[in-house]
Parts: sequence; structure tokens; C-alpha cells
Amino acid sequence: MKTLFLDTFSGISGDMFLGLLLDLGLSLADLEAELQKLPVDGYRLELKTVQRQAITGSKLTVHCKEQHHHRTWSGIDRMLMDSDLASPVKELARRIFRRIGEAEARIHGVALETVHFHEVGALDSIVDIVGAAIGLHLLGNPQVACTPLPMTRGTVRCAHGSFPLPAPATLEILNGLPIVHDFAGVELVTPTGAAIAAEIATFGTLPSMILGKTGYGAGERELRDRPNLLRGLLGETGAEETLDRDRVAILETHLDDANPEWLGALMDSLLTAGAFDVGYNALQMKKNRPGLALTVIAPPHLSEQLARIIMRESSAGGVRWRESSRYKLHSEPGTVTTNLGKAQVKHFYEGDVLLRSVPEYESCRQLAIDCGLPLPEVYRLVERGIDAAKKNRP
Repeated sequence: MKTLFLDTFSGISGDMFLGLLLDLGLSLADLEAELQKLPVDGYRLELKTVQRQAITGSKLTVHCKEQHHHRTWSGIDRMLMDSDLASPVKELARRIFRRIGEAEARIHGVALETVHFHEVGALDSIVDIVGAAIGLHLLGNPQVACTPLPMTRGTVRCAHGSFPLPAPATLEILNGLPIVHDFAGVELVTPTGAAIAAEIATFGTLPSMILGKTGYGAGERELRDRPNLLRGLLGETGAEETLDRDRVAILETHLDDANPEWLGALMDSLLTAGAFDVGYNALQMKKNRPGLALTVIAPPHLSEQLARIIMRESSAGGVRWRESSRYKLHSEPGTVTTNLGKAQVKHFYEGDVLLRSVPEYESCRQLAIDCGLPLPEVYRLVERGIDAAKKNRP
């Protein structure tokens, strides 16, 4: 499986990551063509080959006419959702911006919907983040692994004044992920770089691979003690590495005094807030009480928010949580045509091999309501549509 390993010996920023993708073979013309699908203008891209302490890398600069910007997280999210970008690109870009938005909301004590972006709302940051999603898609969506990110001491200037390093937003974004101390004394990991890495990568050591190409994305400044470069190793892992990997948070608590009527509402609240799955299991607890074990699987950056929901909407006084690596199949949304109309389905792949396609519950449920048919009958019709689509696939 195609794999990209990020060697972050000088940290990571949005422009360094995009420069790396271009150094690894991403076409600047293709990148510009895809970025034109966004309703923003007033910028141009400049790609240069530069040297950082005698090592050559690619430096991408976004030249902007824009002087002032007042973009909110909700406005950027809507812009991405309504764009003509490919679905995987939109999904990843929205996840990156949401991670940054949630970090800013926690730092400033405001609701996510009201978060105003400053640095990451500027045109260059929008290009960096959306460009990162475009670049990975055009390079074939490699699985990404990354070294722990280096955190330094010092200060950094931003829209709110002078902040200590690591920047508060960077730390919030990386909550639950591995970091290491570094003595550089300057900012090595920006919030944008942290959010990109957090959303695309699993963290650890270099995986076993057949190395195909090495690339370097250059940072803006010159560092005294090392070349200011993000190094990427692009290669092929073994045949056994055909599964996607990511990290999830697992939240658990035991309940022996919760009103059963609360628990259905609690599950709805957790799923609405972004949990991947919620489950209840029966168990015997202290004082001979029957109880329930609540288990929640979720994106790591949502763990605190979901724990708060559990403790507010149940009788739980505490929640255990841990992070875990996860193997998963790559999935893509799709549609099939039935005599009831179009229905949404999900395609599951192991590497490039399509394993199965399954009906999407909500789409089938809506068709059942609209057509006055039992849900099982709608499922059967959609499954026939899936079979017909497979026969017509070249």
C-alpha cells in the first residue's frame, strides 16, 4: 500500500506540508485547477526550489492581495460543503478546519459556531489546508505515518498578542497525541501543521517499506541548528498493509442508577456530537445491582466533549478514556438507482479491492417513509440496485 512517512525533525506547517507534496510529484497546475473550485480569489501560488543548509526542497508561497479577513468556522465549513471539490477532499478539509475551530472554541470559551478565525482564516491558510487535502487525493490517498511532533519554548506573535510556545491552539489540537520536547526556541509546529498531521496520520516510527521517493518541503525561516525542512518518505508497504489505520478514543463508564429513559437520549446526544459508535452492555455491579457498561468509540479530539456529555446527561461521576490504534477498511459514499429513486450506499475497500457495498440506513429509511413501504423491502430493492451496478461495472 502506498505510504507517506512524515519526518518532522524541524516540525510541520501548512506551507511546508504542501511544499512537500509538490516535491513528491504533485502537479502545481493540477493543484491550482482544483483550488479554483473554491469561491475565493485574490491570490497566486509561487513554487521555488530552495536550499536549507545545503539540502534542496520545495517552497510554496501564497501571495495574497487580502489585507483583512473576518471568516468564521461556520462560514468556511459551509463554503467547503457547497464547493465542487471531490467528496474525500471536502471531508478532509472540513475535518481539519473543525479540529482547529474546536481548539479555538475551547481556548476562548465560546461556541464553535461563533469562532472567528484569524491566522487560519486568511487566504494563505485556506489554500494550505484545502491544498493539503487536494494533494493527498491527487497522490492516491496514501496512508500517512508521522513522528511525534516537536514542542519548543518561547513566544509567538499572533492576532491576540504574544502567546507562549507551544501555542495554546497547537496544544489543544494535539491533545491525546504524542509530542516531544525540542530546544529550537522558535515555533516549529503551527496550528495548521498540527491539525493536518492530527487528521491524516498515525504516530510512531518509520514503517517497513520499499522506498520510492524522498521529498522536502521548506519552511520560511533559516534555523541555526538544523535545516528547516519537512521530510517525507513515499513508498510501498507490504501486501499485508492494505488496511487503513487511524486512532480512536475509547470512553467507558459503568451505570447502576441511571433512569433507562435517559439512556436513549444520551446515545442520540453522543452520536450527534460526533461519536463513531455507542454501546450498552449488561453487567452485575456492587451491592448486587444490575447495571450497564457504556462504551463510546470516537475521534480522539472529541474525547473531552463527549465525556462532558456523558456526565451531564447520565448519572456517571467519571469517565475512563484511552486512545487506541484501529485498522479499518477504506470507505467511499455512492448512490444506486432503484425503481423508488436514488439511494445512498457505502463502498468498502481493502486497498484497491472492493469488498462490499451496503445500503445506508437513513437513505433507505427515508425512501420507506416516502413510498409507504416496509424498511426490509426497501433494503432488498437497494441491494438489487447494488448487484445491478456491479454487473455494469467495467
